[in-house]
Amino acid sequence: MPRSVRRPTLTPLPGEGDLGLVDALAQLSFAVQATLGRVSAAHDLSMVQARLLGILRDRSPTIKELARFLQLDKSSVSGLVDRTQRRGLVERVASALDGRSVQVTLTAAGRELVDRATAFFEVEIEELVADLSAAQRVRLSSIASLVVVADARQRGIDVLAVEPARMQETTAR
Repeated sequence: MPRSVRRPTLTPLPGEGDLGLVDALAQLSFAVQATLGRVSAAHDLSMVQARLLGILRDRSPTIKELARFLQLDKSSVSGLVDRTQRRGLVERVASALDGRSVQVTLTAAGRELVDRATAFFEVEIEELVADLSAAQRVRLSSIASLVVVADARQRGIDVLAVEPARMQETTAR
């Protein structure tokens, strides 16, 4: 949904428009979650299914790893994977590293849905940050990345680890 009229870039004076760290992050979280909710609904997904598919864009984790990513218990994740598998969006495959374990991966239909939903989400997020300058967007991305990576590290998750095949797909785009 590109804009036809461009609003001026926000450049508040020091102390002007600052909600404070807690309120600003909470309000930003609400805005992003609302955006994710709209994208999920537009693609007939629950928000947790959208999160699952988002995780599977660049990795094939085990159920246990998915539970850590999603901050849910293993039985809840197993049910989530079952429901999503019935829709033909994911599949369980035997782990090459541990024969007792299975990994969850996207099917071709799941990949296509993820690509469509991601494009839609990117448009919505672009709208959300439309008033930021390019430099402000870069700063926001850098700071948000630091916070997300630190949180993931505390939970034992390597958010930057990407499967080599997926990394090539991502860099080829």
